Amino acid sequence: MTQAMSDGAAQAMFAADQASRSLGITLLEAGDGAAKLRMTVTADMVNGHGMAHGGYLFLFADTAFACACNSHGPVTVASGADISFVRPAREGDTLTALAEERTTYGRSGIYDVTVLREAGPEGTEVIAEFRGRSRTVGRVEGYP
Repeated sequence: MTQAMSDGAAQAMFAADQASRSLGITLLEAGDGAAKLRMTVTADMVNGHGMAHGGYLFLFADTAFACACNSHGPVTVASGADISFVRPAREGDTLTALAEERTTYGRSGIYDVTVLREAGPEGTEVIAEFRGRSRTVGRVEGYP
């Protein structure tokens, strides 16, 4: 799955993604329909219950999905997505999103993203499961 960070469509797309990068999301790997990203939950991401706001978890998973489905080259966008929240994340938690292509058909695709929390010696815990549906739209003028 690893692809050099200096090349590739997913890396170029992520480099232009100010929304994700401003939240401290880092792209660790992308290529061949897969991606791995990391994010730490900050105080600004916590809701009134002391848990990471679901919107931030969705954005994190959606960013991993975008990197995976754009790793093939042509500009690809979401045609839909849903998420299931399994456990809460809290301020200070380090999360990893693992995105994998399940299938492509024509210009469409299905991708799954698992969001994990580092749980110390116990390893990791699943925080959320995301399924995204993609649509390749080709090249967009002015886009790498």
